[in-house]
Amino acid sequence: MDIAVGYARAQTPTAYGLVFVFAIETVGVSFMLAPYPVAHLVMLVLDLYTVFLVLGLHAAAVTRPHVVGPGELRVRRGARLDLRIPLERIASARYDLRFPDANKSEDGVLDVAIASQTSITIALTQPVTAVSLLGRRTEVHTVRCHADEPQTAVAAIKRLLPMDS
Repeated sequence: MDIAVGYARAQTPTAYGLVFVFAIETVGVSFMLAPYPVAHLVMLVLDLYTVFLVLGLHAAAVTRPHVVGPGELRVRRGARLDLRIPLERIASARYDLRFPDANKSEDGVLDVAIASQTSITIALTQPVTAVSLLGRRTEVHTVRCHADEPQTAVAAIKRLLPMDS
């Protein structure tokens, strides 16, 4: 049976805060550009697109959680990442709260940070290939990701690991 592991809770205040600010900005710009119908229409479309884009990105994070299943662990980040890790390649999984620097990355380590934090570290016995949204392939031997309830997620992963791990 697959177990869904949510990760969107940490970004919820930021997402809804941005939606609120963008909505206020849409109204303000609409009043300012009312005398200029073409500019008003262009900015209205762009502002509404921005509001729906932020809502869509958050909705993708909510509806596409990480999944722990009998054969694999799927680490996701909305629609941008869907990394499948066979359970037999997982050496260990542990709770490990980190705040990775987005400007520095380690070779072979994939940080799937949400709200600038990761809370689970998964060490692999063999590398897996992570494919980015634009098709860039990276071999990784360690995956760090965030979960709303990391201890529960780690326990679910450990329960499904082969006994010799």
